[in-house]
Amino acid sequence: MTPGEKAAPLTFTSSPSYTLGVELEFQTLDQESLNLAPLAPVLLNTAPAILRPRITHEWIRSILEIRTDICHSVRDVENDLLQTCAMAEELAADNRCLLFAASLHPFARSKDQVLTKDERYERIMEELQIVGRRFISQGFHVHVGMVDGDTAIRVCDMVQPYLPLLLALSASSPFFQGEDTGLMSYRTKLFEALPLAGIYEQIGDWDSFLAEVVMLREAGVIESIKDLWWDARPHPGFGTLEIRACDLPTRFGDILGLTALIQCFVAALAESSLPTARCSQQFLRCNKWQAVRYGLEGTFVDPLGFLGGGRMKLREAVERLLQKIQPLAERFGSERYIRMLDRILKNGTGADSQRRVYTESGDFRKVIERLHQEFWQ
Repeated sequence: MTPGEKAAPLTFTSSPSYTLGVELEFQTLDQESLNLAPLAPVLLNTAPAILRPRITHEWIRSILEIRTDICHSVRDVENDLLQTCAMAEELAADNRCLLFAASLHPFARSKDQVLTKDERYERIMEELQIVGRRFISQGFHVHVGMVDGDTAIRVCDMVQPYLPLLLALSASSPFFQGEDTGLMSYRTKLFEALPLAGIYEQIGDWDSFLAEVVMLREAGVIESIKDLWWDARPHPGFGTLEIRACDLPTRFGDILGLTALIQCFVAALAESSLPTARCSQQFLRCNKWQAVRYGLEGTFVDPLGFLGGGRMKLREAVERLLQKIQPLAERFGSERYIRMLDRILKNGTGADSQRRVYTESGDFRKVIERLHQEFWQ
């Protein structure tokens, strides 16, 4: 779209019952070397017809995205992903490929990656240069159905101060290009190097969101909402709020537990009578850094008071949030999935697991092998 060109107006498709959609970006690895390999096109071309609607390409050819259909419960998400991930694993094995769940490969080199042939990706890469070439991360996105655009924007504003809790639970990217970064989620810092990415300004309401999108489109800053790489954003076509702040958890149970937490939390905020208060960008940045650097051992300041206010460990903030959303978990029948998060609180995240294995073995291949074996737990 050229500057000044008019775009079709955006309308929000109502999704009234907190429906779910989940997207998982798996790494495609060579079965022998366990290095990233550009095998996603091969898998897409050889996939059986039943699998093709559930998988798609991504930014680089060593990422295969798996996505659910519209789900009405976390149980639906579980059944959907059980079938799709199992079929995708078989397809990968047939092509001497291994699917790996973590937000960064521990030793792959960014310079070796091959860009997917796609007009949008090629345009973005031309703009981003080295920033784009280093962005070889994988994510985990959860869509939650919203009744209307105003509700989606209100929740988008309210959820942002608490996204570090979700990031701390999901952290899975401590290593990059053969080095321990010292962070729990280095993916987040790579992501924040992209323009219009990460923390966003408070929006207000649907009309304000539309006005900003129109302004950015007409100025030629963006071509579509997809160019807004925020930690959470409304998706008008799906009628959802998309939570995008998380690393990709390394275990299937953790994926389900986080999906359940996100659904309950978004519903709690949508139905809350709390006024939408403006939050200092400094609090947002500081809380997010604590999750990136220390994970659950980081410090969290509750700027809006949803969790009772004050300063606490991220671990305690998560525990308070789990208590807060318990009535929603009962209503949605997702208590079993919420309890899956107890394992993370007790034994640590995917980042913790990777560091433990590497400390024991000194071998990144062992890290990949162990996590791959434990994925279905």
